[in-house]
Amino acid sequence: MLIINAEDQQKLLNMSEMVEVVGESLREYSAAGTTTPVRTVLQLEKKEGNAIFMPSVAEGLKSLGMKYVSNFPGNAALGKKSINGVVLLVDTDTGEPLALLEGSYLTVMRTGALSGVASKYLSRADSGVLAILGTGEQAIGQFKAIKAVRDITQLKLYNRTPEKAEILAEYIQSRHEVAISTHSDSDEAIRGADIIVTATSSSKPVFSEALEPGVHVNAIGSYTPSMQELPSHVIANAGKVVVESINSALEEAGDLLIPINEGKFHRDSIHGELGHIISGQLPGREHERETTVFKSVGLAVADVVVARYLYEKALKEQVGQKISLDALSPFSSKMEV
Repeated sequence: MLIINAEDQQKLLNMSEMVEVVGESLREYSAAGTTTPVRTVLQLEKKEGNAIFMPSVAEGLKSLGMKYVSNFPGNAALGKKSINGVVLLVDTDTGEPLALLEGSYLTVMRTGALSGVASKYLSRADSGVLAILGTGEQAIGQFKAIKAVRDITQLKLYNRTPEKAEILAEYIQSRHEVAISTHSDSDEAIRGADIIVTATSSSKPVFSEALEPGVHVNAIGSYTPSMQELPSHVIANAGKVVVESINSALEEAGDLLIPINEGKFHRDSIHGELGHIISGQLPGREHERETTVFKSVGLAVADVVVARYLYEKALKEQVGQKISLDALSPFSSKMEV
């Protein structure tokens, strides 16, 4: 089995390739070519933590596996990461474990790639101004992926803690040629933006203004029925609302469920799944002034397909650490007597 840590993944990653790979996973999902159950969440009461298990198989893409993610807020007091995760990749022919990949970096870049795919099909082709609300690790993947599909020349950053926005601005500025501004007001940050990303853990809307015509939004932060990054009027007034999975979105996406419960949006008004747009079964953006929203809650099939992509590149480029899990058979010549 191959162990592929975050540093190895960073060496292997080509974001343009990953956007294509994630697009394939979404197309396969919407064509009923995968088995992807809704995630299982185990709540640990004593430690106030949770463990999330997300399996999926896409046989046509030779991808089988599971992502495990835990969130233990109390870890910060122990000097440890609050969020940990791994992705297990399994051989679809034999059921043998092939690789174990560090999950945090993979998730950040996979989530970015999801927004890259959505932006490719739903944003205006001439989009050049990107606003990102929330400047944690997810913001880096969002910027890289969207820049891979659109010529982003201006980046606007917002965080409730201005210093965090400044840190991200310095990091990106040192690696990319793009004009960057930081903002202490979220409504100010989205003005003039062609593409808006909300990448926060907020339970309440992170901006209030109405969107300008022609804007595309990638809402990727909230993932529970009670979390809402987008004001209800954004969902209610959008020309198209698109999701990865209608079933998952209607179970987990507060950005949709809250407006539905308020009577401002109807579940049947969801335009459809992004995979159906990729395959040509549904139209993407249809005119320049159309407002579009992609609501993401994450999809395990994207994780395992990305894991397969990284695994195959790792084998080709001889990256990662090989270990053996084989148990000794009673008849093995290696067993000591």
